[in-house]
Amino acid sequence: MLFFSAVSRSSSLAAAARLLNVTPPAVTQRLRSLETRLGVQLVDRGTGRIMLTSEGELLARRSIGVLNEVEAVTEELQERRGVVSGHLHVAGPTGFGRRHIAPLVAQFHRRHPQVSISLDLSDNPLRLKPDAWDIVIHIGQLHSQPYQMAMLAPNDRILCASPDYISRRGTPGSPADLAGHDCLALRENDEDVTLWRFQRRDGSSETVRIAGGVSCNDGDVIRDWALSGLGVILRSEWDVADDLASGRLVRLLPDWTPPDAPVVALLGPRHNRAARTRYFLESFQRAFTPAPWRAATASRGSQGG
Repeated sequence: MLFFSAVSRSSSLAAAARLLNVTPPAVTQRLRSLETRLGVQLVDRGTGRIMLTSEGELLARRSIGVLNEVEAVTEELQERRGVVSGHLHVAGPTGFGRRHIAPLVAQFHRRHPQVSISLDLSDNPLRLKPDAWDIVIHIGQLHSQPYQMAMLAPNDRILCASPDYISRRGTPGSPADLAGHDCLALRENDEDVTLWRFQRRDGSSETVRIAGGVSCNDGDVIRDWALSGLGVILRSEWDVADDLASGRLVRLLPDWTPPDAPVVALLGPRHNRAARTRYFLESFQRAFTPAPWRAATASRGSQGG
Protein backbone atom coordinates (compact mmCIF):
# COMPACT_ATOMS: atom_id res chain seq x y z
CA MET A 1 0.00 0.00 0.00
CA LEU A 2 2.83 2.41 0.79
CA PHE A 3 4.47 1.56 -2.52
CA PHE A 4 1.36 1.97 -4.65
CA SER A 5 0.30 5.10 -2.80
CA ALA A 6 3.63 6.66 -3.82
CA VAL A 7 3.19 5.47 -7.41
CA SER A 8 -0.34 6.89 -7.62
CA ARG A 9 0.87 10.33 -6.42
CA SER A 10 3.65 10.50 -9.02
CA SER A 11 3.53 11.80 -12.57
CA SER A 12 5.79 9.07 -13.95
CA LEU A 13 7.60 5.90 -12.88
CA ALA A 14 10.83 7.92 -12.77
CA ALA A 15 9.19 10.40 -10.40
CA ALA A 16 7.90 7.50 -8.28
CA ALA A 17 11.45 6.10 -8.14
CA ARG A 18 12.76 9.43 -6.84
CA LEU A 19 9.99 9.57 -4.25
CA LEU A 20 10.74 6.02 -3.10
CA ASN A 21 14.53 6.50 -3.37
CA VAL A 22 14.97 3.49 -5.66
CA THR A 23 15.78 3.00 -9.36
CA PRO A 24 13.08 3.19 -12.07
CA PRO A 25 13.60 -0.50 -13.03
CA ALA A 26 12.97 -1.44 -9.38
CA VAL A 27 9.66 0.41 -9.47
CA THR A 28 8.67 -1.28 -12.74
CA GLN A 29 9.56 -4.73 -11.40
CA ARG A 30 7.71 -4.22 -8.13
CA LEU A 31 4.64 -2.86 -9.93
CA ARG A 32 4.53 -5.90 -12.21
CA SER A 33 4.89 -8.19 -9.20
CA LEU A 34 2.00 -6.42 -7.47
CA GLU A 35 -0.22 -6.69 -10.55
CA THR A 36 0.60 -10.38 -10.90
CA ARG A 37 -0.24 -10.98 -7.26
CA LEU A 38 -3.58 -9.16 -7.52
CA GLY A 39 -4.41 -10.47 -10.99
CA VAL A 40 -5.34 -7.01 -12.37
CA GLN A 41 -3.63 -4.22 -14.28
CA LEU A 42 -3.14 -1.17 -12.08
CA VAL A 43 -1.37 1.24 -14.42
CA ASP A 44 -1.99 1.97 -18.10
CA ARG A 45 1.44 1.83 -19.71
CA GLY A 46 0.31 3.30 -23.02
CA THR A 47 1.65 6.76 -22.18
CA GLY A 48 4.78 8.15 -20.58
CA ARG A 49 2.75 9.41 -17.62
CA ILE A 50 1.23 7.30 -14.86
CA MET A 51 -2.43 6.73 -15.70
CA LEU A 52 -4.26 4.50 -13.24
CA THR A 53 -6.79 1.97 -14.42
CA SER A 54 -10.11 1.79 -12.58
CA GLU A 55 -8.62 -1.04 -10.47
CA GLY A 56 -5.57 1.13 -9.80
CA GLU A 57 -7.76 4.04 -8.69
CA LEU A 58 -9.64 1.71 -6.33
CA LEU A 59 -6.43 0.40 -4.79
CA ALA A 60 -4.96 3.90 -4.44
CA ARG A 61 -8.11 5.26 -2.79
CA ARG A 62 -8.44 2.37 -0.35
CA SER A 63 -4.69 2.33 0.37
CA ILE A 64 -4.65 6.01 1.28
CA GLY A 65 -7.60 5.47 3.64
CA VAL A 66 -5.97 2.50 5.38
CA LEU A 67 -2.58 4.21 5.63
CA ASN A 68 -4.19 7.33 7.10
CA GLU A 69 -5.86 5.22 9.78
CA VAL A 70 -2.61 3.42 10.62
CA GLU A 71 -0.81 6.76 10.82
CA ALA A 72 -3.53 8.24 13.02
CA VAL A 73 -3.31 5.34 15.50
CA THR A 74 0.48 5.62 15.62
CA GLU A 75 0.28 9.36 16.23
CA GLU A 76 -2.30 8.97 19.00
CA LEU A 77 -0.10 6.46 20.80
CA GLN A 78 2.97 8.67 20.44
CA GLU A 79 1.06 11.75 21.57
CA ARG A 80 0.20 9.94 24.79
CA ARG A 81 3.94 9.75 25.38
CA GLY A 82 4.26 13.46 24.65
CA VAL A 83 5.80 12.86 21.22
CA VAL A 84 4.57 14.64 18.07
CA SER A 85 5.66 12.93 14.85
CA GLY A 86 4.77 12.31 11.22
CA HIS A 87 4.99 14.45 8.10
CA LEU A 88 3.46 17.92 7.83
CA HIS A 89 2.90 19.58 4.47
CA VAL A 90 2.44 23.35 4.70
CA ALA A 91 1.71 25.58 1.69
CA GLY A 92 1.54 29.35 1.42
CA PRO A 93 2.20 32.43 -0.75
CA THR A 94 5.80 33.09 -1.70
CA GLY A 95 6.56 36.53 -0.24
CA PHE A 96 4.65 36.05 3.00
CA GLY A 97 6.06 32.54 3.25
CA ARG A 98 9.66 33.70 3.07
CA ARG A 99 9.16 36.39 5.70
CA HIS A 100 6.77 34.78 8.17
CA ILE A 101 5.99 31.10 7.50
CA ALA A 102 9.53 29.80 6.95
CA PRO A 103 10.86 31.05 10.34
CA LEU A 104 7.89 29.44 12.12
CA VAL A 105 8.46 26.15 10.31
CA ALA A 106 12.10 26.18 11.47
CA GLN A 107 11.06 26.92 15.08
CA PHE A 108 8.43 24.20 15.03
CA HIS A 109 10.87 21.61 13.70
CA ARG A 110 13.41 22.49 16.39
CA ARG A 111 10.69 22.05 19.01
CA HIS A 112 9.35 18.81 17.44
CA PRO A 113 12.29 17.18 15.61
CA GLN A 114 10.34 14.00 14.91
CA VAL A 115 8.00 15.93 12.60
CA SER A 116 9.29 16.19 9.04
CA ILE A 117 7.96 19.25 7.23
CA SER A 118 7.53 20.20 3.58
CA LEU A 119 6.97 23.90 2.88
CA ASP A 120 5.54 24.65 -0.57
CA LEU A 121 5.55 28.34 -1.55
CA SER A 122 3.89 29.60 -4.74
CA ASP A 123 1.88 32.52 -6.11
CA ASN A 124 -1.34 30.48 -5.73
CA PRO A 125 -1.02 27.62 -3.21
CA LEU A 126 -4.72 26.76 -3.52
CA ARG A 127 -3.96 25.27 -6.92
CA LEU A 128 -2.37 22.31 -5.12
CA LYS A 129 -4.44 19.14 -4.87
CA PRO A 130 -6.36 19.03 -1.55
CA ASP A 131 -4.72 15.73 -0.53
CA ALA A 132 -1.26 17.27 -1.04
CA TRP A 133 -1.29 19.51 2.05
CA ASP A 134 -2.26 19.65 5.72
CA ILE A 135 -2.36 23.44 6.12
CA VAL A 136 -2.52 26.20 3.51
CA ILE A 137 -1.82 29.75 4.66
CA HIS A 138 -3.96 32.08 2.57
CA ILE A 139 -4.10 35.88 2.45
CA GLY A 140 -7.36 37.47 1.36
CA GLN A 141 -11.07 36.89 1.50
CA LEU A 142 -12.50 33.55 0.42
CA HIS A 143 -16.14 33.58 -0.58
CA SER A 144 -16.50 29.87 -1.30
CA GLN A 145 -14.19 27.04 -0.24
CA PRO A 146 -14.82 23.56 1.20
CA TYR A 147 -12.18 23.59 3.95
CA GLN A 148 -12.34 24.52 7.58
CA MET A 149 -10.76 27.93 8.08
CA ALA A 150 -8.94 29.32 11.12
CA MET A 151 -8.23 33.04 11.53
CA LEU A 152 -4.55 33.83 12.10
CA ALA A 153 -4.17 37.62 11.88
CA PRO A 154 -5.87 40.77 10.61
CA ASN A 155 -4.33 42.35 7.54
CA ASP A 156 -5.51 45.51 5.79
CA ARG A 157 -4.80 46.40 2.19
CA ILE A 158 -3.21 49.82 1.79
CA LEU A 159 -2.93 52.19 -1.17
CA CYS A 160 0.47 53.87 -1.17
CA ALA A 161 3.29 55.37 -3.19
CA SER A 162 6.75 56.82 -2.60
CA PRO A 163 7.30 60.50 -1.71
CA ASP A 164 9.22 60.86 -4.99
CA TYR A 165 6.24 59.66 -7.02
CA ILE A 166 3.83 61.94 -5.12
CA SER A 167 6.05 64.97 -5.65
CA ARG A 168 6.11 64.31 -9.40
CA ARG A 169 2.51 63.17 -10.01
CA GLY A 170 0.56 64.65 -7.14
CA THR A 171 -1.80 63.05 -4.61
CA PRO A 172 -5.06 61.50 -5.82
CA GLY A 173 -8.12 63.03 -4.15
CA SER A 174 -10.51 60.16 -4.86
CA PRO A 175 -10.39 56.60 -6.22
CA ALA A 176 -11.52 57.90 -9.62
CA ASP A 177 -8.29 59.92 -9.85
CA LEU A 178 -6.27 56.68 -9.93
CA ALA A 179 -7.29 56.20 -13.56
CA GLY A 180 -4.84 59.01 -14.37
CA HIS A 181 -1.99 57.62 -12.28
CA ASP A 182 0.68 54.99 -12.89
CA CYS A 183 -0.62 51.98 -10.94
CA LEU A 184 1.33 48.76 -10.46
CA ALA A 185 -0.72 45.55 -10.51
CA LEU A 186 0.16 42.39 -8.61
CA ARG A 187 -1.09 39.26 -10.38
CA GLU A 188 -2.08 36.68 -7.76
CA ASN A 189 -4.79 34.15 -6.85
CA ASP A 190 -6.50 34.44 -10.27
CA GLU A 191 -8.08 37.74 -9.18
CA ASP A 192 -9.07 40.66 -11.41
CA VAL A 193 -6.00 42.64 -10.40
CA THR A 194 -6.80 45.85 -12.32
CA LEU A 195 -10.19 46.37 -10.66
CA TRP A 196 -9.62 48.22 -7.38
CA ARG A 197 -12.52 48.62 -4.94
CA PHE A 198 -12.80 51.16 -2.13
CA GLN A 199 -15.35 51.95 0.57
CA ARG A 200 -15.84 55.03 2.75
CA ARG A 201 -16.86 55.12 6.40
CA ASP A 202 -20.24 56.57 5.40
CA GLY A 203 -20.95 53.43 3.37
CA SER A 204 -20.35 54.90 -0.08
CA SER A 205 -18.15 52.89 -2.42
CA GLU A 206 -16.17 53.37 -5.62
CA THR A 207 -14.61 50.96 -8.08
CA VAL A 208 -11.90 52.00 -10.51
CA ARG A 209 -10.28 50.15 -13.41
CA ILE A 210 -6.58 51.01 -13.33
CA ALA A 211 -4.49 50.99 -16.48
CA GLY A 212 -2.04 48.47 -15.01
CA GLY A 213 0.70 49.32 -17.47
CA VAL A 214 3.27 47.49 -15.35
CA SER A 215 2.46 44.27 -13.48
CA CYS A 216 4.22 41.33 -11.87
CA ASN A 217 3.31 38.14 -9.99
CA ASP A 218 5.92 38.81 -7.28
CA GLY A 219 4.91 41.11 -4.42
CA ASP A 220 8.52 41.96 -3.54
CA VAL A 221 9.09 43.26 -7.06
CA ILE A 222 5.91 45.36 -6.92
CA ARG A 223 6.96 46.91 -3.60
CA ASP A 224 10.48 47.61 -4.86
CA TRP A 225 9.04 49.32 -7.94
CA ALA A 226 6.86 51.51 -5.72
CA LEU A 227 9.85 52.38 -3.51
CA SER A 228 11.76 53.46 -6.61
CA GLY A 229 8.94 55.84 -7.56
CA LEU A 230 7.52 53.84 -10.46
CA GLY A 231 3.88 54.06 -9.37
CA VAL A 232 1.03 53.48 -6.93
CA ILE A 233 0.47 50.08 -5.33
CA LEU A 234 -2.33 48.40 -3.41
CA ARG A 235 -0.52 46.05 -1.04
CA SER A 236 -1.07 44.07 2.11
CA GLU A 237 -0.34 45.73 5.41
CA TRP A 238 2.14 42.99 6.36
CA ASP A 239 4.27 43.88 3.33
CA VAL A 240 4.39 47.68 3.58
CA ALA A 241 3.99 48.44 7.32
CA ASP A 242 7.73 49.03 7.83
CA ASP A 243 7.98 51.22 4.72
CA LEU A 244 5.01 53.33 5.84
CA ALA A 245 6.44 53.72 9.35
CA SER A 246 9.81 54.85 7.97
CA GLY A 247 8.30 57.23 5.40
CA ARG A 248 9.66 55.32 2.40
CA LEU A 249 6.02 54.91 1.32
CA VAL A 250 3.09 57.24 2.00
CA ARG A 251 -0.50 56.12 2.45
CA LEU A 252 -2.95 57.51 -0.11
CA LEU A 253 -6.72 58.08 0.18
CA PRO A 254 -6.80 57.32 3.94
CA ASP A 255 -10.56 57.94 4.04
CA TRP A 256 -11.14 55.18 1.49
CA THR A 257 -10.68 51.56 2.56
CA PRO A 258 -10.01 48.66 0.17
CA PRO A 259 -11.36 45.20 1.15
CA ASP A 260 -9.17 43.69 3.86
CA ALA A 261 -7.09 40.56 3.31
CA PRO A 262 -7.00 38.53 6.56
CA VAL A 263 -4.35 35.87 7.05
CA VAL A 264 -6.10 32.52 7.47
CA ALA A 265 -5.21 28.85 7.69
CA LEU A 266 -7.15 26.34 5.60
CA LEU A 267 -7.12 22.89 7.16
CA GLY A 268 -6.97 19.69 5.16
CA PRO A 269 -9.44 16.85 5.68
CA ARG A 270 -7.20 15.02 8.17
CA HIS A 271 -6.51 17.94 10.50
CA ASN A 272 -8.62 16.59 13.36
CA ARG A 273 -6.61 13.36 13.47
CA ALA A 274 -3.12 14.82 13.18
CA ALA A 275 -1.56 16.17 16.36
CA ARG A 276 1.26 17.73 14.35
CA THR A 277 -1.24 19.83 12.40
CA ARG A 278 -3.00 20.99 15.54
CA TYR A 279 0.27 21.84 17.30
CA PHE A 280 1.56 23.75 14.26
CA LEU A 281 -1.65 25.75 13.97
CA GLU A 282 -1.54 26.63 17.68
CA SER A 283 2.10 27.76 17.43
CA PHE A 284 1.23 29.88 14.40
CA GLN A 285 -1.69 31.53 16.22
CA ARG A 286 0.51 32.30 19.24
CA ALA A 287 3.19 33.84 17.04
CA PHE A 288 0.62 36.02 15.26
CA THR A 289 -1.09 37.36 18.39
CA PRO A 290 -0.71 40.26 17.96
CA ALA A 291 0.07 40.44 14.23
CA PRO A 292 3.85 41.02 13.87
CA TRP A 293 3.38 43.98 11.50
CA ARG A 294 1.07 45.73 13.98
CA ALA A 295 3.15 44.82 17.03
CA ALA A 296 6.26 46.33 15.42
CA THR A 297 4.42 49.53 14.52
CA ALA A 298 3.00 49.85 18.04
CA SER A 299 6.46 49.30 19.54
CA ARG A 300 7.99 52.05 17.39
CA GLY A 301 5.15 54.39 18.32
CA SER A 302 5.63 53.84 22.06
CA GLN A 303 9.38 54.32 21.79
CA GLY A 304 8.87 57.54 19.86
CA GLY A 305 6.39 58.79 22.49
